[in-house]
Parts: sequence; C-alpha cells; structure tokens
Amino acid sequence: MPIVTGTLAVQAFAQPALDLGDGAQAGAMRFDKRFHGALDASSVVHMLSAGNPASGSAAYVAIERISGALDGRSGSFMLWHRGILNRGQSTLDIGIVPDSGSGALSGIQGQMSIRVDAGGDHYSLDYTL
Repeated sequence: MPIVTGTLAVQAFAQPALDLGDGAQAGAMRFDKRFHGALDASSVVHMLSAGNPASGSAAYVAIERISGALDGRSGSFMLWHRGILNRGQSTLDIGIVPDSGSGALSGIQGQMSIRVDAGGDHYSLDYTL
C-alpha cells in the first residue's frame, strides 16, 4: 500500500448547534482544509460533536470530501472520521468511504492519520487504487 505524507492547513467555522431533544445539543463545525505534498488537494469537512468538558470526554463524527491530485492522479474521494476523547485519552480513526472515489481516484481504498504538533498539522495516507 503506498503511503503519502505531507502538511495541511485548516480553517474552522462554527455552525449552529443541532437539537438532540430535552435541551441537549450537538456541536457542529465546518472545516476547510488545504493538503500539501503528494496529496495536493482541498477539502470540506462537516463535523458533529458531543461531550462533557468537565470530565474531558467527548466524541465526534465527520464526513470529508477531498478533491485534487494524489500522486499526480486527479479526482476526489470522501473520508469518514470517528474521534473519541475518554477522560483525556484520545483515539482517532479516519477511513476512505468505500466506492467514493471519482476520476483517476476511482476505486481508492485506505485510511488516513492526522498528527498535530508544534510544527503544524501533518497527514499520512495509506491507500490502494
């Protein structure tokens, strides 16, 4: 499976909260991303989240559409996100939505990881075509 890495820039935009009934709400965000490196692309992400700030626990789910070029192949594909923060311990799973690839990225499969550190935001994408 090829693995490509690079950096990304992220802009965040708060969206109206969603009513979950009985006064409970899910947070909603939109993120616009720009990927640099072997993945030369932009994306739009829509995220829903819920949590308990007092305990340091939360969860989010998101769908992301990436459009651009991957190793010189033009097209688009979608990712699903699942993030859990359990009393400060985090896990993050990101995968390519099956059969979501288009253009020269038709048939793409795989998973992505994201790392944030003092040097910025970094991605790693393991994929097959």
